[in-house]
Amino acid sequence: MQRIVTMSMMAILAVPGMAWAGGAAGGADLAKAFAVLAAGLCGLGQGRAAGQAVDAMARQPGAIARIQTAMLLGLAFIESLVLFVFVIAVILLFVKS
Repeated sequence: MQRIVTMSMMAILAVPGMAWAGGAAGGADLAKAFAVLAAGLCGLGQGRAAGQAVDAMARQPGAIARIQTAMLLGLAFIESLVLFVFVIAVILLFVKS
């Protein structure tokens, strides 16, 4: 399992480098490639937070209300971060340099 995770992370982190290497032909920019990668990776935080909250609720059913409140507040903050990163990524992708 550890090997699959390691190989997946290496592949994810290699994508912007490949986009930058092909920049001469396609006009791609390193900042634009990393902006798209950051927008995608920020969204993964929501899934991890929700998964950990569900795990905590399963372990302590008496604390469901407090865990759920903290999870929803955290997800709201994560969602705002994801939206900001997405807007920045779109601006970097479509700005004419």
